[in-house]
Amino acid sequence: MKSKLLDGSTQKTYALVLDTGDEAMTSLLAFAQKNNITAAHFTGIGAFSRVALGYYDWEKKEYLRIPVDEQVEAVSLLGDVALEKGQPKIHAHGVVAKRNGAARAGHLIEGFVRPTLEIANGVAGPSAPRIRFSKRSGAH
Repeated sequence: MKSKLLDGSTQKTYALVLDTGDEAMTSLLAFAQKNNITAAHFTGIGAFSRVALGYYDWEKKEYLRIPVDEQVEAVSLLGDVALEKGQPKIHAHGVVAKRNGAARAGHLIEGFVRPTLEIANGVAGPSAPRIRFSKRSGAH
């Protein structure tokens, strides 16, 4: 196991509100790039008109796509922002609920917002160490 202490005294928290039609992963990446965010964590709730989740197949080293092509509640969205090859990368997992309460969960590949998605994004300050993705750590 590896760990790094992040300096909580310098953390900033942003409230992001995505609107109908916004794509969640694209929006989060654009926000991170625009604001030079290199280390952050986030949580969110809201809803999607459709979403694609993924299950990481360790043997194939790829995500198996789990499409949910209907209106769903985003009951839990969590993830982080870290550096990969010097650029911010979003890693998110989510749980969505269908009309009948059945849940689907996995790695968030894409999600189209309807009507809203509210995200609290906690950004590590400039004195915090930077987290970096590496091939050795796998996809997760």
